[in-house]
Amino acid sequence: MAHVVTPLDQPSNYKDSQARLDRQKQNEMLARSSTLYIGNLSFYTTEEQIYEIFSKCTSPEEGGGIKRIIMGLDRNTRTPCGFCFVEYYTHSEALACLRYISGTKLDERIIRCDLDLGYREGRQFGRGKSGGQVRDEHRQDYDPGRGGWGAQAQRLEIERRREVEERYADAHEGPGAVAGGGGDWKEAGSADNPLKRARSPDDEGDAARSGARARLEDHDQARM
Repeated sequence: MAHVVTPLDQPSNYKDSQARLDRQKQNEMLARSSTLYIGNLSFYTTEEQIYEIFSKCTSPEEGGGIKRIIMGLDRNTRTPCGFCFVEYYTHSEALACLRYISGTKLDERIIRCDLDLGYREGRQFGRGKSGGQVRDEHRQDYDPGRGGWGAQAQRLEIERRREVEERYADAHEGPGAVAGGGGDWKEAGSADNPLKRARSPDDEGDAARSGARARLEDHDQARM
């Protein structure tokens, strides 16, 4: 019977390229998987927040519950990079999350849940060239919840700023550069200046005559 509406607990068509399994084998494993991949998380979402929301779909009376949460980490910095794995005890709990939690908001972001083949050591690290997720390598928009600009855009911006700084340095240090002011201008001015006019003998004679005239005027005033 064809479905008019796609079931909410339908696994996506995502295929793990590192699983090395054919599609049929993957479908068989997903049909009994109790592990979820959670994507589009904010870098600032904590494990406690994830536990709080995903515990809503647990079935303790049936022996279920959350087994563990594995936070996705940047391969280089070991900081959260926007995804995680949630392991339940039962397959039905994982399906309940697909129905009721996938597509809801957490930290103002629409989170995405999908059945996973199962966590293996090493899958907690990002696969992007910069250490994070591949999707953040080529992202061109600014996303404050995921580290700002994408990794590629950040590299281009760093290169652009370096070029600007190099051009600025060449303009101030290269041929034809204009010297800037400094605190040593007074000292420089007190040094021998070839453009400064030296004192002539006439200048010294004028100074002597002016001094003698001043002494005579003082003597006359004293006599009065």
